[in-house]
Amino acid sequence: MTREYHEPTRFAPHRFEAYAGAEDPARVRAIAHETAQALIDHGHREGSGPTVERMLTVIDEQGIDTIAELWAHSAADSLPGALWRLYLLRAFIREGGGEVAAQAFRRGVAALSTADQAIAGAPEGAGPAEVLALADAILRGAFSGDLGDALDRAGACCRILAAGSLEDADASDAADAVRASQLTTRAARLASIGEELAGCARRERFGTLD
Repeated sequence: MTREYHEPTRFAPHRFEAYAGAEDPARVRAIAHETAQALIDHGHREGSGPTVERMLTVIDEQGIDTIAELWAHSAADSLPGALWRLYLLRAFIREGGGEVAAQAFRRGVAALSTADQAIAGAPEGAGPAEVLALADAILRGAFSGDLGDALDRAGACCRILAAGSLEDADASDAADAVRASQLTTRAARLASIGEELAGCARRERFGTLD
């Protein structure tokens, strides 16, 4: 899931220069944390709404390779690692116009007897438009609302999508074993991301997500 997207947003030149020349892993980690915290801090300033919207637009138009360079290798329980996983979730949901994610979401909701749909804030029978709007709302909330809440919602989405992907895998097994295997792998990855996001939400509430 980490190599299919392109450049999302632009940081100050000195950040790129520092990153490009940084051979010290500690320095690379520091830059990842600095950029993540800067985006969060900026998003929570009064009147930052238009900036957040522009950021989402740039992500859609140019992808997320730059953020991948900065955040993709960050620890799963860190702020940049958490934000990277939010971007991955949104990118997955937006793939194919939301149709694949919507099908997995509906199947996942039907398969689970949990509160995940309510935690995610998803409507009943969510279609492509609804899951796309949900992905945007979660990412927007991370930058301009309650980060812990956004991480919890994203974790719930991942659990639903993982369950739905497993249902799709079971349905495909007899007719297409290769596709079933791919869906099973996808489900495992989504479940793992969901667990990581839930852990980040807990750290955020304890004030230890940095």
